Amino acid sequence: MCGITGIFDTRGRREIDRAALARMNEAQHHRGPDEGGMHVEPGVGLGHRRLSIIDLSTGQQPLYNEDQSVCVVFNGEIYNYQELIPELQALGHVFHTRSDTEVIVHAWEAWGEDCVKRFRGMFAFALWDRNRETLFLARDRLGVKPLYYALLADGTLLFGSELKSLLAHGGLPKEIDPLAVEEYFALGYVAEPRAIFKQARKLPPASTLAIRRGEAMGEPREYWDVCFSLDNTISDAEAYEELTARLNESIRLRLMSEVPLGAFLSGGVDSSAVVALMAGLSPDPVNTCSIAFSDPAYNEAEFAKMVAGRYKTHHYVDLVESDDFDLIDTLARLYDEPYADSSAIPTYRVCQLARRHVTVALSGDGGDESFGGYRRYKLHMMEEQMRSALPLGVRRPLFGMLGTLFPKADWAPRVFRAKSTFEGLARTSVEAYFHSMSLIRDPIRSQLYSDSFKAMLGGYSAIDVFNRHAARAQTDDPLGLIQYIDLHTYLVGDINTKVDRASMAHSLEVREPLMDHPLVEWLATLPTSLKMRRGEGKFLLKKAMEPYLPNDLMYRPKMGFSVPLARWFRGPLRQRVRDSLLKGPIAESGWFNQRIIAQLVNEHESGVRDHSTPIWTLLMYDAFLRCVMDQSVGEMRVAA
Repeated sequence: MCGITGIFDTRGRREIDRAALARMNEAQHHRGPDEGGMHVEPGVGLGHRRLSIIDLSTGQQPLYNEDQSVCVVFNGEIYNYQELIPELQALGHVFHTRSDTEVIVHAWEAWGEDCVKRFRGMFAFALWDRNRETLFLARDRLGVKPLYYALLADGTLLFGSELKSLLAHGGLPKEIDPLAVEEYFALGYVAEPRAIFKQARKLPPASTLAIRRGEAMGEPREYWDVCFSLDNTISDAEAYEELTARLNESIRLRLMSEVPLGAFLSGGVDSSAVVALMAGLSPDPVNTCSIAFSDPAYNEAEFAKMVAGRYKTHHYVDLVESDDFDLIDTLARLYDEPYADSSAIPTYRVCQLARRHVTVALSGDGGDESFGGYRRYKLHMMEEQMRSALPLGVRRPLFGMLGTLFPKADWAPRVFRAKSTFEGLARTSVEAYFHSMSLIRDPIRSQLYSDSFKAMLGGYSAIDVFNRHAARAQTDDPLGLIQYIDLHTYLVGDINTKVDRASMAHSLEVREPLMDHPLVEWLATLPTSLKMRRGEGKFLLKKAMEPYLPNDLMYRPKMGFSVPLARWFRGPLRQRVRDSLLKGPIAESGWFNQRIIAQLVNEHESGVRDHSTPIWTLLMYDAFLRCVMDQSVGEMRVAA
């Protein structure tokens, strides 16, 4: 895995500041500690940091075509590159390395912008074609690998794997985008294509951006999308067999490596399935890494040990203490943008453990989205049955009134929370799902913002992110619709962001067999009954894995990678919460209603309500202001 960066003069051939390019490249040293390289010519500068995985001796970057008119810097893996080499050689292309990177330059020459359609893998790359005077940026279909870019006022384009690379240039204004702040407080991350700074953008997944020198920069072009057709008539038995074959193929492709390789093993279904099938494909014992928690309420280590024992893996376990909260500032610097998924803490720790033993690790990420595994899917489907019984015109006023009248009961099991149920029934499907996914939900979020900040938002709500994707989903199936939304939002903005930054912080490459795009496409053709049946999520995956994994592991309640936030904020982090939220950058910004923040803190400390999620979200925003903004709140410029 690697880090890429660059500077491009969109207007001409102005000299590239080599020192600035070197700073940008060095800012991502953690992504590629093995080697670094730069290419500079009039108007163009490309930088690369390398983590050597394949073709250790000749895979250095930047990498060129035969006459050096095409140059590429690349982050990721093209898993089918060995299949593409003979095809490109037959077209007359000459290869000088054994790396997947060289396939990119020749594929560009052969197929132009459509080259990305031929690649199977995770990738973000920047390619400069001197003859066409074109810079070409591309990102993989599911957004596994990140790519930021920013067009400065003088026509200079900056890009990099992480936002810190663009900031290292020194020319990117730190203007916080209020709309990005709204997305963060709703979702816990800033959703693609927006970035926390007004002039920066994330290249969306499955998109390319071609910029020709001297021409105005256009918009990214999408080259792929998943279609939830749900029209596959395959039988259950055939589906079990085909899924196993597809998983084996996806995992086999991801075992290519010239450095030590292993897998994460959490004790959940997804990672356990990956390890079980890896064991059948690998001639040597699989290296597996797990995190154990000192608090038994969060510990799945015994289930991981069960799988490790069955497949005789080389199993490594690290114990994480329940009060492992010292990473708050580290995470803020790591993610560059506000990021509020608290499972980033154990993810950071398991990557830290894995890197002591391997350089590449396979994960089970992406399984919940494609197989229908989240608990929220089951609850949404139950609400959908009730919503379908009455038209929205009747539901909205009736259940909206009941939701207003009923008291809030966060302490009760969800089935008894009449207020939440009534509120859900008063919404459309997309509104209801957005509500369930929001870290700080609309009523509280609205109260949280100051009047001046609401004016900056101009009526914008993060639900627009969900509505935008829902309008393109081409399905009205209740499960298919929210799976489509998750694949474009939560998977990219939360899961993939978390794993990329945590792994790259330790120079660890993580590969994702459950996000293989042919597998995702095939799963989207399957009917809902193969994903969720009789209230059981991941029905197909669990049935297919019954010969490989114990039922006790597969058919137990899902735990997730959680940390005890509620206890932290009433105990060891109590004073930090008060110091961070009731004074300092958040209080000085003028963007928030300090009376509401104080109310949240006081109610949580007293045990009246559990406000741990909004408090954590605010705490991580405070850490972003202190650790990333790197200037006083009074100096911050807010984008109009």
